[in-house]
Amino acid sequence: MSPTPPARRLRLHLPRRMFAQVLLMQVAIAAGVAVLATGLFLAPLSDQLDDQAMRRALAIAQTTAAQPQIAEDLTDTPATAGGPVQREAERIRTATKAEYIVVMDRRGVRWSHPTPSEIGRLVSTDPGQALAGHDVMQIDSGTLGRTARGKVPLRDGDGKIVGAVSVGIAYDSVRARLLHAIPGLFAYAGGALAVGALAAWLISRRVQRQTRDLAFSDISALLAEREAMLHGIREGVVALDRGGRIRLLNDEARRLLGIGDEAVGRSLDEALGEGRTADVLAGRVTGTDLLTVRGQRVLVANRMPTDDGGAVATLRDRTELEQLGRELDSTRGLIDALRAQDHEHANRMHTVLGLLELEMYDDAVEFVGEVVGDHRATAEQVAERIQDPLLAALLVGKATVAAERGVALSLADRTGLPDRLIDPRGLVTIVGNLVDNALDATAGTPHARVEVELQAEGRTATLRVRDTGPGIPEAQRELIFTEGWSTKQRPAHRERGIGLPLVRRLAERQGGSATVGEAAGGGAEFTVVLPEALAAADLEPALTVPSDPHAHTVAEEESR
Repeated sequence: MSPTPPARRLRLHLPRRMFAQVLLMQVAIAAGVAVLATGLFLAPLSDQLDDQAMRRALAIAQTTAAQPQIAEDLTDTPATAGGPVQREAERIRTATKAEYIVVMDRRGVRWSHPTPSEIGRLVSTDPGQALAGHDVMQIDSGTLGRTARGKVPLRDGDGKIVGAVSVGIAYDSVRARLLHAIPGLFAYAGGALAVGALAAWLISRRVQRQTRDLAFSDISALLAEREAMLHGIREGVVALDRGGRIRLLNDEARRLLGIGDEAVGRSLDEALGEGRTADVLAGRVTGTDLLTVRGQRVLVANRMPTDDGGAVATLRDRTELEQLGRELDSTRGLIDALRAQDHEHANRMHTVLGLLELEMYDDAVEFVGEVVGDHRATAEQVAERIQDPLLAALLVGKATVAAERGVALSLADRTGLPDRLIDPRGLVTIVGNLVDNALDATAGTPHARVEVELQAEGRTATLRVRDTGPGIPEAQRELIFTEGWSTKQRPAHRERGIGLPLVRRLAERQGGSATVGEAAGGGAEFTVVLPEALAAADLEPALTVPSDPHAHTVAEEESR
């Protein structure tokens, strides 16, 4: 035989939908509040009714004892069923609908009672306090059952206590009043419960619409998925409330913006500082795929408003893409230069070949020497004045590219820079961007010329790049250092308007500055001052502080 299956446990299953659960909980709360309020009302109501009954009994007793004839009859007539005291007490009892009115002498002997046979007998409860001159109110049991009682002393005309008056109100009437009040109270409680249930239904319907009729488990799963998605994606996400304060940051946004959890709850200007990045995220700059620079990172931002008046901004790190674009531009420039050099080299080889065929050997030797000497002289001149190898190599290469573009690139007479640069790659980026800008501005113009001046004074390095181009209008001399602003046509593979802002950012990072003015002979003159660019003269180059490789990689990749 198969074993007896275990008994199934009865389980109460709550509805899954959030709407139904909220409605059920609110109705339960409303019902609980109604029951609690009813109970809290009934408890003092019973005591109040008892107190009203005892005070009524005491008032009847005081009224009865205030009649002087009763005190006289108590002292002058015997305690009989037909005596004047009994007649007067019964008259008052009938008029006031009291349960009993008992008049007693100082010994506690009854002179009146609803049951005539009890007249002449001792009372069933102690009349000591009333005979002592005190008014008494109490709920007690006697020969007629449980009653609300009032007892007062009975005085004669001289004020002497000759007895007492005890009046009782049937306790069943008090209970009846309480029971009579309960249905009305329940009716009010039921009405309040119905109103509460209706309000709960309306609120639950609103919750249903706002939560799209999801279950609590679905909402919990969505929250878990949102956390995993926000912190797992490679895009920065910044959520803002209607006041422009940060309410959410994912891990990538913290990394790209260089801020932490302390920024949550603060405004963008407080968390990021004033600048283009804060303006873009706050919506003060409109558009799609807006370019901004944060630290040494090139970011592309998009902002989407939300229904509650806030917004969600996404950030993408465009550093690698800008680096590829920079490398593509460099590669194209080198290809163009090599193509031009190949053409020029072919012409020179044809010239040498012609001189050799004409047996003009001395002229051939002189021609080759001049060609080689020009390149060698340029390289030697740069290496003599610029002792840093990276910067010297950059300027030699730029001189070759400039010559192919029809621009004369030269060093100023006052140029001199020792091999003590703390951040040579940063200065290479600054010089490269400014020279490229100057070449773009002067290429194709008559007598195109670019002059580079590098000077060292103590630990300060000063760079000036002059060109014979059209120059920068005074109204645009600060605007050109704004991210995303450029007068050049945007290439297909990347953005414009990054190089000059990064030049200024690199300079300001070292406590320096980057400005632009008008050159002496016309054109533009860019000036970069780097106060801490050089190591102290008594330090060996090997002891200089290395630069941040990541920062240089980012800086070198920025386009003009």
